[in-house]
Amino acid sequence: MKFVAAILFALFVVVPASANLSRFDHIVIMVQENRTPDNLFYTLCATRLCSTHPDSSTYDIETANWLDKNAKGGVINPSPLPLATRYGPAHTHMAFVSMCDFDLANGTCRMDGAGDILCKHCPPNTPFTYVAHAIRPYLVIAKSYGWANYMFQTNQGPSFPAHQFLFGATSAPSRAADHEGTFAAENAENNNRMNGCIAPVGSTVALINAKGIEFKNIYPCFEHETLGDLLDQAKVSWRYYTPGAGHVWSAPDAIRHICRPSNGVCAGSIWRKHLALYPPEVLWDISRCALPGVSWVIPSAQYSDHAGSDTGSGPAWVATVINAIGNSGCRNGDGTPYWDSTAIVVTWDDWGGFYDHEPPTFMAYPEGGYQYGFRVPMLFVSAYTPAGYINNERLDFGSIIRFVEYNFGIPMGELTFADARSTRNLARFYDLSATPRKFRTLPSGIFNGPGGNKIEAPDDD
Repeated sequence: MKFVAAILFALFVVVPASANLSRFDHIVIMVQENRTPDNLFYTLCATRLCSTHPDSSTYDIETANWLDKNAKGGVINPSPLPLATRYGPAHTHMAFVSMCDFDLANGTCRMDGAGDILCKHCPPNTPFTYVAHAIRPYLVIAKSYGWANYMFQTNQGPSFPAHQFLFGATSAPSRAADHEGTFAAENAENNNRMNGCIAPVGSTVALINAKGIEFKNIYPCFEHETLGDLLDQAKVSWRYYTPGAGHVWSAPDAIRHICRPSNGVCAGSIWRKHLALYPPEVLWDISRCALPGVSWVIPSAQYSDHAGSDTGSGPAWVATVINAIGNSGCRNGDGTPYWDSTAIVVTWDDWGGFYDHEPPTFMAYPEGGYQYGFRVPMLFVSAYTPAGYINNERLDFGSIIRFVEYNFGIPMGELTFADARSTRNLARFYDLSATPRKFRTLPSGIFNGPGGNKIEAPDDD
């Protein structure tokens, strides 16, 4: 009887799965598009104090008297704009230079150049707007988990280089180019659809040098190590969920040894193993308990928050993925539930041409000719993140790469790119020794996938 009692005790006494958790088993990096804290999270200030001189309890979001050198009195008050629009401000490197309005004497941006010249097809003062409603899931996430006051994009330009930094910690065409301060600065030219190593002949991308000057154009196919390579070496599974091959947001397609272009398609074994060309496939992988160690989740345009392209469904998309993880019944090999073993980082790839009052901190040369760019929002979600946590460290995309390296035992800075130049790794957003918080389902509305279709398992290749 004592033996039977011992067996029953072992079956019914459950040791908390997080008791010996030394790292996250899964990191999910969700990349939305083209927003700043002042633009997208303005309404956080309706429920909590905001300040331009924040402490540990305040959001650094400015709600009035935005600087505009073209306005009467030099300031303008923001006006509301829907999340979904048919237009959007320019966000090229030239747009960065204009909005920055560099003060040579002080070595800082004046942050007063977001004039209508950067938004040719927009209503007046479009860069000086804020999203007034329909983003409740984002607000709930920010108040329930972690918010970064000072996350800066690592580049001073648009999506193509930004996504390169988020995947490989650089937009340089090679390791040597990165170390001398030469980066791809813009989106590719001369094509409308395909980017990277499968772009049409004649496609080019502008390079920028250490002095911040665009000086020549090259074909947008690069060769250097990426975080994906480090994960492969560490035997950590990863997957890149993207809207399609050759998409401007599909960063691995621009890395030659991953893509291995052949007859206009990426044919490499690494690419075929790790790329998913239908973003909602991440929900299928969660449902079948096959979430990789690291996931990059890139939405289709309509769910991206990209002004001029999105349908206002970005908050529902993000909340749906988080809810799928939080409510999953899946467990890892050690019995830890997905929710207790997953960190979710939500960030935006660039500022999208919208106003933000906080000037970037520039790096030293040579890399500083193109780094940093403007602030973008960042949310950190995990069972070990205190509700309403506000982080005041100065972070960038390199901090996300460092966090992944740190979590999986890869030497931080191993790529020698932005991961080496950044000094923070997101570790203050969580405490793995704490008791995991119970997940509470986020408000999301209904997300049924592209075209309103029910999300189903993809066809096997």
